[in-house]
Amino acid sequence: MTEGKKSDLTGDYLKLARIALSGRIQDVQLMLHRTAKRYRDSDGVLADSLTTLLHESPTPASPLRKQAEIPLPVDLDSRLHLLRVETEPAIDHEPIFAPEVAAAFDQIVAERRNAASLSRASLQPTRSALFVGPPGVGKTMAARWLARELKRPLLILDLAAVMSSLLGRTGGNLRHVLDYAKSINCVLLLDELDAIAKRRDDQGEIGELKRLVTVLIQQIDDWPPSGILLGATNHPSLLDPAIWRRFETHIAFPLPDSAAIAQFLAETLAPIFPHTAAWTGPLAVAFAGKSFSDIERELTAARRYAAINDAPLDDRLAILAGSQVTDKAGRIAVAAALVDQGLVSQRKARELTGVARDTIRSRTVPKRKMRRHSD
Repeated sequence: MTEGKKSDLTGDYLKLARIALSGRIQDVQLMLHRTAKRYRDSDGVLADSLTTLLHESPTPASPLRKQAEIPLPVDLDSRLHLLRVETEPAIDHEPIFAPEVAAAFDQIVAERRNAASLSRASLQPTRSALFVGPPGVGKTMAARWLARELKRPLLILDLAAVMSSLLGRTGGNLRHVLDYAKSINCVLLLDELDAIAKRRDDQGEIGELKRLVTVLIQQIDDWPPSGILLGATNHPSLLDPAIWRRFETHIAFPLPDSAAIAQFLAETLAPIFPHTAAWTGPLAVAFAGKSFSDIERELTAARRYAAINDAPLDDRLAILAGSQVTDKAGRIAVAAALVDQGLVSQRKARELTGVARDTIRSRTVPKRKMRRHSD
């Protein structure tokens, strides 16, 4: 390949990368069409490969093709896109669902995969689900998982961000987004649903916000069975009762229990830390009552400190475990777990948690061989 052709190809590649990172799928397709035409004479293999890709993936009936035919809705004030589109949703690790949450998702997936059986019984698969739970428990990840399992694009609308500077336009923004999502077979997540779906008997809300609830109700009622509409809220008490009734199923995401925390710790630490098994128990005790995102944030901070200070991660995890709990029973449990696993001495456990050595000794397994320290 000559230097000139190599330079042209490099420039086209960078231009394509910029367009792809912007999320404008239709522009990516146009760029590929032009590239295939441009290199028809000089690189027939590349041109033929691009043409085949455009013809076969996506197919004319696929969600991606339909998405490309309709421009993404934008806010009339800022001209910014109202939706975040994930054509092929990806997750860093498999979600850790509580048993009842896992059962609910298995049911939704099974219904979609057996739609013909439902149709023969004059039934349709679940069209909508409301996710309820505190921040950081995996509601958005669950939406990604569902879209991935069903091989559909995920569209995310942050309702807190869709509020227009001119409140009267917010209803129009909402209609544009829902109309767009109805046109393709997708999973649409309405995040921060309580931002506009507040109770209409709330005397503190102005009339325009109450009208938005009516708009949303109408849009949910018109949602087609081909797609899946998800709503997520951290504040279920704020939602209008009519919104609750519109969602066919409600899925409550609890804070992770000790088993879920231990599994999350194992999956998070195992790829980068050789002593994962020993630390899972004590950290699971220390992080009781925390969300997955809280735990991940603390672990990342500990790893960063250890990296920039060239310090053992074990030491940072010991400090982290000792600092997470403030109640007496929790501090005793953490101290005992650290000593039981042979991670620190009784003296060090006392320094980290403030628990007396006699108390620690009475709660630990006797004659435990220490891994790193002697008392």
